[in-house]
Amino acid sequence: MNDALNAGPGYARPAEERGFTLIELMIVVAIVGILAAIAYPSYQSSVEKSRRSDAQAALTAFSAAMERHYTDNGSSYLGAAASGADTGAPDIFPTQAPLDGSTKFYDLTIGAATRNTYTLVATPKGAQAGDGALRLLSNGVRQWNKDGAGSWVEWNQ
Repeated sequence: MNDALNAGPGYARPAEERGFTLIELMIVVAIVGILAAIAYPSYQSSVEKSRRSDAQAALTAFSAAMERHYTDNGSSYLGAAASGADTGAPDIFPTQAPLDGSTKFYDLTIGAATRNTYTLVATPKGAQAGDGALRLLSNGVRQWNKDGAGSWVEWNQ
């Protein structure tokens, strides 16, 4: 009698028809491996870009804090750093970015300050360490040290 006709509730397929073959499983594993090899670097790049964007936003907010300091302190950017210093860690703004969250990827500092100008710097650290520093000048110039060798380019590149 034909097995197809006996395929009722108690029917069990022969052992040679059950499951997947080793070749089929190996093909699936290879495909998943190839997809992971392509997707992971792209994911890492997106995460780094997102962290950099957080630091850029923090520098922009830091710039606004510097403008408030300028208005409140006799039209001068001097004395905005810790202990009234002109450069270094800020006293008027958080020292690390992102501003929210517990893991920080950038240190924020006042790189230079005069009575009428300033340079704000976001230095990458931790998982973001190889990404290159960001800086924002008082005249609105926004730069990224993309290659880490001193070649500053606009943020949008």
